[in-house]
Amino acid sequence: MLSSPVPAPAELATPYSVNADQIARFRRDGFIKLKHVLSAELLAHYSREITNQVGLRSKETLPLAERTAYGKAFLQVMNLWTHSQVVQEFVFSPRLARIAAELMGVRGVRLYHDQALYKEPGGGLTPMHVDQYYWPLAGDAVCTVWIPLQATPPELGPLSFRAGSQRFKHGRELAISEESERQLQAAFKVSDHPLVEEPYELGEVSFHYGWTFHRAGPNNSDRPRAVMTVIYMDADMRVAVPANPHQESDLSVWLPGLKPGDHAASPLNPVLYPVEPSARPGIAAR
Repeated sequence: MLSSPVPAPAELATPYSVNADQIARFRRDGFIKLKHVLSAELLAHYSREITNQVGLRSKETLPLAERTAYGKAFLQVMNLWTHSQVVQEFVFSPRLARIAAELMGVRGVRLYHDQALYKEPGGGLTPMHVDQYYWPLAGDAVCTVWIPLQATPPELGPLSFRAGSQRFKHGRELAISEESERQLQAAFKVSDHPLVEEPYELGEVSFHYGWTFHRAGPNNSDRPRAVMTVIYMDADMRVAVPANPHQESDLSVWLPGLKPGDHAASPLNPVLYPVEPSARPGIAAR
């Protein structure tokens, strides 16, 4: 693990303004897409190092045809910030962390972990799921920023969301699988949570709650779909009793040395953005 934070380049430190309407929409819908958050030049710079690290650290060896639905969905490499000072600059961005804190209405956010998600040419559907199924965290103030490193038209498999589904309880116990896709597609046919499925422009990012249901289409192009994500949690988050084996694994890997009830503040979970007590109040959606 790298020993200390590094200064963020100016663009990654400059605040991005989110207004009251955007904050209200995020809390109502469980997600929001924001345009012009990062420049093309900055994305090109960091994309080179992120892609290099994914190539060095991906452990996937099976051909696509022999993988599970989860394995076909993407190459997944986590906590790249601990291996590369360049990636650390990106992941520790105060600009992105401040957006997360303001959207959730918390006084500050910590890093849970980062995650590169590369969908190979011919890569399959990412089935419908919720991320927080995997996380042993005792609160709902957790969100992910999904950052495409290129423009992402429909054929590359952009992320899509079920609007307002952070309050939908059915299917929260399902891991990412063909079965989760089947069950949830059937459940949402009779719900009032419409599917929002749109391309991403270069520089556009999205934030979604840990309990918001989402999926991504297959990559029907001849080039990889490169995405970097950062997961933020309330700076005051506590560790929950693990509810499944995945959460037990996450507790040991991403919250090392901690136990249920502890403040979720291991050395792998630095504060990325503090919000003064006088800042805009609010609570995460339940």
